[in-house]
Amino acid sequence: MRVAAFGTGFFSTYHYDSWSRIPGIELAGICVNSNVARGEEFAARYGASRVYTDPARMLDEAKPDLVDVITTPESHSDLVGLAVARGIPVICQKPLAPSFTEAQAIADLGTRSGTLIVAHENWRFRPWNREIGRLLRDGAIGEPYNVTFRMRPGDGQGPGAYLDRQPYFQQMPRFLIHETGIHTIDVLRFLMGRITGVFAHLRRINPVIAGEDAGYVTFAFASGAAGIYDGNRLADFQAENTRLTMGELLVEGSEGALRVDGYGRIWRRARGTTEAEHAYHWEKRGYAGDSVHALQSHVVDHLRDGMPIENTASEYLEALRVEEAIYRSHETRRWIDLNQ
Repeated sequence: MRVAAFGTGFFSTYHYDSWSRIPGIELAGICVNSNVARGEEFAARYGASRVYTDPARMLDEAKPDLVDVITTPESHSDLVGLAVARGIPVICQKPLAPSFTEAQAIADLGTRSGTLIVAHENWRFRPWNREIGRLLRDGAIGEPYNVTFRMRPGDGQGPGAYLDRQPYFQQMPRFLIHETGIHTIDVLRFLMGRITGVFAHLRRINPVIAGEDAGYVTFAFASGAAGIYDGNRLADFQAENTRLTMGELLVEGSEGALRVDGYGRIWRRARGTTEAEHAYHWEKRGYAGDSVHALQSHVVDHLRDGMPIENTASEYLEALRVEEAIYRSHETRRWIDLNQ
């Protein structure tokens, strides 16, 4: 399977490393905006056939079976459009687009053309989230009542916040939810099902950034369960690497509770007992338990063998609708019912 990729930014290294490890994948091309030297460095490191600066030319000459868009959001619509016009399946990094309207247009493009577009939303593929999902499906804690995620990466303090990795974070008018909280929205949907309502209070603590960097969001789920997202990018928590899990997850139910800590460990407690560590396997490799690799392998398995696919662009719009409702709730100071 031939893969062509756009972008050589900070996070793209995880994508290229993953492609180099999936059996039968040929990296047919890398397209850069202007930094050809960086593209050539990546090509040598990850075994790409050629570096391009013209997106259309790469698609026409490299003839990929799959395109990976790893650029900033404002470029996604054009690049996805070029691939879809040629009938080439696409994985597109999140945010899908700067606005919900543009993201909807991308999803509609895939639906109309019948071309697969998958949102690169890898948090649901983190091994602890997959294992928690399995345990919930198996009834490990009975009926789930509540879910809480306290996000505490501790990387948002001072004038240099985010500049070493993703400096554009400082200029995003919507930040905590649009860039980071959307991950948790998708994880909560994966674990707990459809979100039916939200209430949000957001705030900006670090004055050097344009958007919000802390906030509380409460959720209602179709099942009757409730949830809380407590996000603060300036505060940290107990972890060897706060960016591994980015925070602590707690799910409580009729028969006990499940907890993920900052080390990727899962703690299980039956009702009326003391919690104990739940043994499961994951590798300290790639990004956050190799979740990028898990997502890309998931898409390849779908294209090769017809395995069920998660997070198509059209399905991912449901997470983006929740995001829009959160901002609307914050602006209007009211509960937003997503059933209306």
